[in-house]
Amino acid sequence: MKIEQIEIDKIIPYINNPRKNLNSNKVASSIKEFGWQQPIVVDKEMKIIVGHTRFEAAKILELKTVPVHIADLPPLKAKAYRIADNRLSEDSSWDFPLLNIEFTDLMDNHYDVENLGFDTKELESLIVDKGSFLPEDISEQGEIDKNTKEICESCGQELSK
Repeated sequence: MKIEQIEIDKIIPYINNPRKNLNSNKVASSIKEFGWQQPIVVDKEMKIIVGHTRFEAAKILELKTVPVHIADLPPLKAKAYRIADNRLSEDSSWDFPLLNIEFTDLMDNHYDVENLGFDTKELESLIVDKGSFLPEDISEQGEIDKNTKEICESCGQELSK
């Protein structure tokens, strides 16, 4: 995949983008914290296929150029991809015990979890004492990966399959 730095003024938002309620400020914070990890995807006319929120975030950050992938998709496939890309992200959910382990590991290492896109109220409801999860909470999810097992052992929990 070829990624180019393109002037933001050359990129055209897709007027019929069906996805609304963009979290541009949260994405701007993410780009500021982590840098660009996903390009904006455009068609040959520089019209956005996916990445409208990243585009809006770049404007908030007053960036002059952004990373762009120019997709070689016919218009009908670009339209379908635009919908599929947004819809597919809705089909995921959180494994809360594992999310809690990740949060607490970050906090134990003095990482500011407020940069992760969750507001303070959400963080308060999601972060609980590490010891409150029993091993079966995690092992019900199937095989425990090596990193998760190490994290759990480091907090004193013995996990069995």
